[in-house]
Amino acid sequence: MMSANYVSTLVLHSSLRYSITNNQAALSKASTEATTGRFADVGLQLGATTGGDVTLRADLSFADQLVDTNGLVAGRLDVTQDRITQLGSTATDFLKDLIAARSTDGGGRIILPPASSNLQDLIGALNVSYNGSFLFSGINTQTQPITPYQAGSASKNKVDADFLAAFGFTQSSASVNTITPAQMQTFLNGPFDAEFASPAWNTNWSTATDQVMQSRISTTEIADTSVSANQTGFRKLAEAYTMMADLGNANLDQSTFQVVVDKAIGLVGSAITDLATLGGDMGTVQQRITNATDKLKTQKDILNNQIVGIEKVDPTEASVRVNTLQTQIQTALALTSQLQKISLINYL
Repeated sequence: MMSANYVSTLVLHSSLRYSITNNQAALSKASTEATTGRFADVGLQLGATTGGDVTLRADLSFADQLVDTNGLVAGRLDVTQDRITQLGSTATDFLKDLIAARSTDGGGRIILPPASSNLQDLIGALNVSYNGSFLFSGINTQTQPITPYQAGSASKNKVDADFLAAFGFTQSSASVNTITPAQMQTFLNGPFDAEFASPAWNTNWSTATDQVMQSRISTTEIADTSVSANQTGFRKLAEAYTMMADLGNANLDQSTFQVVVDKAIGLVGSAITDLATLGGDMGTVQQRITNATDKLKTQKDILNNQIVGIEKVDPTEASVRVNTLQTQIQTALALTSQLQKISLINYL
């Protein structure tokens, strides 16, 4: 028994259209692979081993994020270190001024301008911000840590009240010259010292937290990456500058003035040591971040090479596929054009 196969132009048209559509999809995939050097559809190509590739990419992404984070943290620490260095340098110069003023007539008037200026510079340095965050606020990064020392501020009001309570008159009174060395010593070591210790410091001067910012700097390391304005070195400087700027020193008896200066010399000298230690600690963290970042970059290179090895395609083979598919599509289009010219009318 014989059978006949009927071939119509419709069947040929449909077959060619199907071939062109498939080849165009394959051409798009081959072009992508020839251009990027990796599988166009990694999951489809790798099948059951896709999980390993996904894990590697997740590790690469995490390492990338840590490198970016370390860059931001390093920027913050650079500014922080710069401020600590600046404050230490200013304190060292002020210490020399204090020693000179101690045995100088009118030393209270001489030391007043640098003391006032240094106090404002200290407050400004501790209120510095970076990328919208206050660096010395501890974890309270959205709030300026130190309130200004000026008329009407909580810190100024409390110093004024303590002075009045201790001596019965204000710092600007002519009676300041009646204060004895013993009275001043008692005031400085009592109510005045208390203003720069907790809880008065945290109530009248600072809104910073003792807890500082922590950052993950590698897959296994977490580091303290900020400094609190509540550090003792900053408090000592604030106390020394305030006592030399706002305790009526210009009118004090010379022997009483020397009590104030001696107290300030001790505070500033101790603060310089504290700031040097703090700067050293920050330097250690900075070095840890540099080392961690270098390791992360090496890890990224290793992970990237592993991913490339899994996902890569032969660019030469992909280019051959592109050329072959382009030829097949052009041939199919040419045949389609020829079929469109076939008509039964031509044979009637």
